[in-house]
Amino acid sequence: MNGLQCFLTLENDNFYHQTKIIRQIKPFSTYLCFSCFEQNHFKMKAFPLALICGLWLTACNPAANSPESTQNVGFESDTDDYTAYVNPMIGTKNMGHTFPGAAVPFGMVQLSPETNKLKMFLPDGTYNAEAYRYCSGYQFNDTTIFGFSHTHFSGTGHSDLGDILILPVVEPINNENPTVKSEKGFSDAFSHDDEKASPGFYSVRLKKNGIKAEMTATERVGFHRYTFPETDQAHLILDLMANIYDYDGKNVWTFLRVENDSTVTGYRQTTGWARTRTVYFAMKFSQPIKAYGRFRADATPYKGFYRKFNESENFPEMAGRELRAYFNFHTVQNEPLMLKVALSPVSTENALNNMAVEAPNWDFDGVKKLAQHKWNIELSKIKVETTTLADKTTFYTALYHTMLSPILYEDTDKSYRGLDQNNHRSEGFTNYTIFSLWDTYRALHPLLNLLHPQRNNDMVHSMLAHHDQSVHKMLPIWSHYANENWCMIGYHAVSVMADAVAKGTTNADFNRILDACVHTAEVRYFDGLGDYIDMGFVPEDKSSNAVSKTLEYAYNDWCIAQIAKKAGRMDVYQQFMARSESYRKVYNATSGYMQPRLSNGSWKKNFDPFDTHGQGFIEGNALNYGLYVPHQLDTMIAMMGGKESFSNHLDMIFNTPIEDKYIIKNEDITRDGIIGNYVHGNEPGHHIPYLYNWTNDSWKTQERVRMILATMYSDKEDGLCGNDDAGQMSAWYIFSAMGFYPVLPGSTDYALGSPSVQKATIQLEDGKQWVVKTINQSADNVYVEKIFLNGEPLKTPSISHDVIKKGGEIIFYMTPQKPML
Repeated sequence: MNGLQCFLTLENDNFYHQTKIIRQIKPFSTYLCFSCFEQNHFKMKAFPLALICGLWLTACNPAANSPESTQNVGFESDTDDYTAYVNPMIGTKNMGHTFPGAAVPFGMVQLSPETNKLKMFLPDGTYNAEAYRYCSGYQFNDTTIFGFSHTHFSGTGHSDLGDILILPVVEPINNENPTVKSEKGFSDAFSHDDEKASPGFYSVRLKKNGIKAEMTATERVGFHRYTFPETDQAHLILDLMANIYDYDGKNVWTFLRVENDSTVTGYRQTTGWARTRTVYFAMKFSQPIKAYGRFRADATPYKGFYRKFNESENFPEMAGRELRAYFNFHTVQNEPLMLKVALSPVSTENALNNMAVEAPNWDFDGVKKLAQHKWNIELSKIKVETTTLADKTTFYTALYHTMLSPILYEDTDKSYRGLDQNNHRSEGFTNYTIFSLWDTYRALHPLLNLLHPQRNNDMVHSMLAHHDQSVHKMLPIWSHYANENWCMIGYHAVSVMADAVAKGTTNADFNRILDACVHTAEVRYFDGLGDYIDMGFVPEDKSSNAVSKTLEYAYNDWCIAQIAKKAGRMDVYQQFMARSESYRKVYNATSGYMQPRLSNGSWKKNFDPFDTHGQGFIEGNALNYGLYVPHQLDTMIAMMGGKESFSNHLDMIFNTPIEDKYIIKNEDITRDGIIGNYVHGNEPGHHIPYLYNWTNDSWKTQERVRMILATMYSDKEDGLCGNDDAGQMSAWYIFSAMGFYPVLPGSTDYALGSPSVQKATIQLEDGKQWVVKTINQSADNVYVEKIFLNGEPLKTPSISHDVIKKGGEIIFYMTPQKPML
């Protein structure tokens, strides 16, 4: 019996009891499994059987025995089920771009339905704007499912992935079946009445033949369970032609091997947002395949001596750019057909090994229970009390969304594909990918530093490995699956690193971090950076979105300076502190706005601060993005007329409606996420509600934050006002609902706002707790009358991470009354 079997045969109460015990055990310097008992001189008889099984499970699952899993513990409770407050459907309607399928925290597999298949480009070659709705593959208003694929982004505003699409069908199938050859392939209807989604589990009943589809996951394995009617025409379709953000030519090559009557291995290469991406996989069926076949859509002008075979039916090798395979089974009523699909960035051999380690048997319910337990541990790191159940659901779903990326990107043997397209092993860290850094440096990574500091440390090391493997010697900009896709602006890995350095959550050498940051900041051919270095700003006539770039680079340079100071390299500190003031070069005192300049030094003519297109900004305008100087806010406010004038300017941003003509060209800016000219659905303004704290009107921060919490988020399918952007939108909610927010990542400071929770208790990684309490909390009591920190009155609208990590209590006294003006 393997460890997973042994562990999960315990009764339900014992299951949680034993995992509770294990969570209290200190990490071992050498992990236990039966194969290493002898070398560690342990005797089996010295351990209770249940504990041995639990240790074996922990030891033989590298995702479990990584440092972050052995030490990241939540509240010790046998009864609290925090997954009950998560609704994975939140954000699946309109532009939240989340998916409802099965995954474990930070797992490599995201097993979720595809409800449409759209080409990224129309027949005339123009961009298909409708494809944007399907960045996650799923839209709540749809009624058709095309299959269940194993890789998805959560909440992004661009896309890729959608690998290894599976759909169960009941109908006669052979290579002449017209559906096999059709562009979209097979599909089935569904209703939300027959659909269930919870952390680590998804199920739906397909209407055509009543097939019940259920799925769960481990870190690297997607586990399917399909209940067919009794039939000889049961089939599992493996559609390797399908992609999210698909276009002709995206598939480079696909290869499959039918290894035996129940095992298939293969890989596929795609070129898209990640232009050299390879996914290896292994599939095992719970019963023997009766027959199988494939359709190849791409032309084969030269077949070599393979022409002697009939490759379309029962031929154990399949290769091509556009493949769709089918596997035939006999099914019995109420006896499910199960399928396991393991992924690997390195090889099919590693995929098989990942499956053997993480899902060695066919205990679907046991794997589901373990997935839910993993989520419960992570969600329990914040125990929250709210005034309504809806708020509790919104809170825990947001917390859930913050743990869907970045994702694990290495096999159980620590091997992974690097940016140089060679295979590497992670030494002393766990490798991660999906770094949407222009979004996530603002609040997601600071949240990880608070709740998951060891994971975030692994992410810092992953970024350093990316730098070392980069031919440009750059840290990641927006990277996924061993590729740099160069999306968005700035070099925000330096912010993540500065935040980890400032908060003491990384063990990486400061000089190594600093060197990587400096290398990145000196690549002159990157996105206007050479002109920025020479001129002190990015000129709009040489690089579009130049003001946004200048502001982000200036902040990034401040981050580098802070790392240099910690490393004791004051020459580098002085150099980058000087660069961090480059924002001054794009402030036009005449117009009162940050404004694009040309390479001759003149201001761009016909400047309109309300326009979000062609005015030097990306995903924003001069009103909102023009306030991005988080590292020198006092200086910026003085430059813009002082505290009173600046407070009035913020009021104008929130109170002046933006006209349609100003946002019509931006698919990322929609009415759902706009208040006046404040665009909460996009990241550049996420700090703006807190900027009143730098004026004499901090009560307006409290008012604005509570308004955003109440109107931009909900517990419904459309409960996200814009792309969740790999968890950034959700991280803003988590911080703000608890009353504090990291306006300046790279420092230890949090700005205080107006908490919406009644109480939040954060379980810190070292066992301490940080407690947020509110007195007189209600929807109307949005203003803060007074604050007590550890029993003493707090006079400033800020708090330090150093205070929080020591544990303690902050109490907000809430009132409906604005302060006396």
